[in-house]
Amino acid sequence: MSRRPRGRLRAWLATALLAVGTLLFAGPAPARAEVVHARQQWLRDSQAGLFLHWGMRTSPGYTSCSAWEKAVTDGGWDADYWVGEAEKLHAKYLVLASFHSRLGYSRAWPSDIPGSCSTKRDFLGELISAADARGLKVLLYMTDDPQWHDEGGHEWLDSAAYSDYKGRDVDLTTRDGFGEFSYDNFVEVMRNYPKLSGFWIDNDNDYWIDHGLYEKVRADRPGWLLSNNNEDTPIMDTVSNEQKTGMTPAYDYPQAVWSPQPRLTEACFKLPSSGAWWYSGTDSAVDQALTLRRLIANSGSSVKSLMAETAQVNGRFPSKQEAFNNVAKTYLDAIWGSLNGTEGGGYSYGGLAPGTWNDGAHGVTTVSKADPDLHFVHVLTKPSGSTLTVRDNGYRAQRITDFRTGKQLSFSQGNGKITITGIADWDPYDTVLKVETDGRQGLIPANSMTASASSSASGHPASAVLDADPQGYWDNNTKLPVSLSFDLRSAKSIQYLAINQREWSVSYARSDTEQSARIRDYQIQVSSDGTDWGSAVKTGTLPSARGVQFIDIPATTKRYVRLTVNSTWAAATDTKRYKKLLIDEVRIGSGYAGKSS
Repeated sequence: MSRRPRGRLRAWLATALLAVGTLLFAGPAPARAEVVHARQQWLRDSQAGLFLHWGMRTSPGYTSCSAWEKAVTDGGWDADYWVGEAEKLHAKYLVLASFHSRLGYSRAWPSDIPGSCSTKRDFLGELISAADARGLKVLLYMTDDPQWHDEGGHEWLDSAAYSDYKGRDVDLTTRDGFGEFSYDNFVEVMRNYPKLSGFWIDNDNDYWIDHGLYEKVRADRPGWLLSNNNEDTPIMDTVSNEQKTGMTPAYDYPQAVWSPQPRLTEACFKLPSSGAWWYSGTDSAVDQALTLRRLIANSGSSVKSLMAETAQVNGRFPSKQEAFNNVAKTYLDAIWGSLNGTEGGGYSYGGLAPGTWNDGAHGVTTVSKADPDLHFVHVLTKPSGSTLTVRDNGYRAQRITDFRTGKQLSFSQGNGKITITGIADWDPYDTVLKVETDGRQGLIPANSMTASASSSASGHPASAVLDADPQGYWDNNTKLPVSLSFDLRSAKSIQYLAINQREWSVSYARSDTEQSARIRDYQIQVSSDGTDWGSAVKTGTLPSARGVQFIDIPATTKRYVRLTVNSTWAAATDTKRYKKLLIDEVRIGSGYAGKSS
């Protein structure tokens, strides 16, 4: 995996999206930037994938194409093995990375295009067939980057052979030359592998953009996914990022996610605790707690987990990774009903509030897609005592059980919280509590009120916070202080506000130029006539945290309520987020949900 700035990319996107009819090349019409599309459904229904980095520089390393292929074949490489290991991880897709800048640009499939090693044996075709037979998908990794063409003192790219093929000189070690070579490979793969499910692309190449590669993919294979690493390019279905380290807790990568839902978002991370993305000759340990919790925390934020395992030349995984896969199968089998068929709770799909709870507890929640009143609490870090308290987000609990054992647990509910007592059997990785509810109580219907703002950016009005559409949001147009006002149309009881801010920035100050655009200091006012607001009934500071945030106010009965945001968490050094505020949804509670009898 690699990172590279792309200076011309944003300019191209602006041109493609604003003036789609003015391309400078002959080719298919520009692809549309579809945040939600039917071709994405299989990935939206998945929780995890298996990332396979396997090429000529896989230890012990080869410089001869034939010697590498012989070693792989003689070693017994078997696509069914990889698919079986993916199933142990409950993965629904595999990403094959052999055409990789650090692995010799090797193509694990036959090709008529000279320029780098390609095999006579069709390993890619075998993998697609094996996966398809068991209901899994395969994406093919493609790199944009020729800079590692001579890594290790060997020249991996054959410009002369490719030049002969094209009938003119092409230098594959330049970005344009490599862009042309890789473009040809995209087209060949699309023609030869109709059952492939798409491309996982490591950044962008200007040659691809200038010659309409993505438009061609959309035209030739409209059902295929396009996924881009590191950058949220609108033309892609998915944005993927390397899973960050240094989180607190260590597994809580979603703190660093900056791609707003319902954008398909993926986190890729290595299962070995150290070493390269590919097998380098060592049998590195796998941190079971960290890996399992990462998968669960990602699922609790509707983020897909692309887990990298370091296949050896013969295709098998080192023993410690195989051992982890066996543990993961048994462990995940027991709790899969709380992850499969769910979305992350506390975001755009409803659900109990995730994050930091009481007495040091931390975790995520999930909500069933089939039954929006069925919830799961995943306690990844247990509290110091035997009691857990979570914000109910307006849901009235009927019954709470330990998901593994079915044991019914005692609980009380009031003041917006569910308190679960007497928990004795904490799991070392994830204690899963099943929370059955009879729906949300005490929320003022969104269609019975209107919203206005003191400032809004074009196309993002205040009304978007009431439309229940995660693709719509209110934008403050970089004005602070700024106010959101709600007309309830008649005097109603007001007890709290539940606010879902758009998850498009990190939730902690990672650097001076990457900070949170979330609400910091605020005040709440109420009014009978919408003119005389009087003094604030509540002032305070919201945390810079992901998921739904709550502002409780002294119980009052009024027609109008106003939220004024005085500041956000981003400093002036973060020019992208300074004074910027985006809000997806605001719910107003007229009263707290009580325990169901």
